[in-house]
Amino acid sequence: MANPEHRAKLKEGVEPWNRWRKQNPEIRPDLREADICEARLRGVDLSNADLYGANLSFATLREASLRRADLSTANLNWVNLNEANLHGANLNASNLIEAQLLEAQLGSGLLIGADLTRANLGRADLHGADARGAKFRGASLFGASLTNADLRRTNLVEADLSAATLVETNLEEANLTGCSVYGISAWNLKLERTIQSSLVITRSGESPIQVDNLEVAQFIYLLLNNDKIRSVIETITSKVVLILGRFTPERKRVLDAIRDELRKRGYSPILFDFEPPASKDSTGTIFTLANMARFIIADLTDPSSVPYELGRLVPNTKVPVQTIILEGQREFAMFVDLKSSYHWVLEPYQYKSQELLITHISETVIVPAEAKVKELLRK
Repeated sequence: MANPEHRAKLKEGVEPWNRWRKQNPEIRPDLREADICEARLRGVDLSNADLYGANLSFATLREASLRRADLSTANLNWVNLNEANLHGANLNASNLIEAQLLEAQLGSGLLIGADLTRANLGRADLHGADARGAKFRGASLFGASLTNADLRRTNLVEADLSAATLVETNLEEANLTGCSVYGISAWNLKLERTIQSSLVITRSGESPIQVDNLEVAQFIYLLLNNDKIRSVIETITSKVVLILGRFTPERKRVLDAIRDELRKRGYSPILFDFEPPASKDSTGTIFTLANMARFIIADLTDPSSVPYELGRLVPNTKVPVQTIILEGQREFAMFVDLKSSYHWVLEPYQYKSQELLITHISETVIVPAEAKVKELLRK
């Protein structure tokens, strides 16, 4: 039960209470199971207070400090906590049905099993909060920060997540059915066994468009509504050129010169340093880049990892490969087999110098590669 003296002090009002707290910083207020229903406590200092099981329903705690307060099992239904500081507070199993928490600070707070049904958490800070098993059904989390929050097994059915930030948020086994996700920022989420059906990607008032994957929701919306994104897709599919070669200082100068010349001609060249020999992860990256490319330019001069890369890419990626090699050098041993087996591997162009290579790059490299692109498109 609550300490009678502490309960009486709180009844004196916010200013006397805050003055008493300031004068007695060593005292932890004991307000367990206190009935503070409908109290007007705007700006009250309840930091580190024990409010276990207290009844605060319909109370006004706007701008209050509840840092590290124990509010577990408390009744906070319809309470006004707008702009309140609840950083590190314990709200486990508390009831916050239709509570107002606009711009409240809940970072690192404990909300395990809390009931926030239809609560308003607009622009609230829940960075790092532990809300496992909490109920956010129909709640507004518009613009809320949920970065690094633990939302495993939460009920977010029909919640408004519009403009919310979810970076490395754990949503495993959560239910997101019918959530509004317009303007969401979602990166590196944990979504194992998460229910993601009927996510609404359009803003309120627009004809609803629904998708079933949180991480692609923002991309789908931009793809449908943004000419620049469509332009990016067009660029990826028609302008990207992947450049392979050795990254020693001498060879890198040649690759950089090729890249600069391609840029002048409207291409989007990509250089990727594959040395030392590719790991499993970098091999996956190479395949992704190759499948995005219009064609590939591979410098066979002093090869190191290039034979390995071409040996993996060519049989599995039907993209024209225009090879080049410094005059006087020979192709690596397996190159003849690649060229004879896969017609999208083109005859190497032998160049005498970097300057001559760049001077004649159009007719010796770009034109043959583009011709092969058109041939493959016709088939």
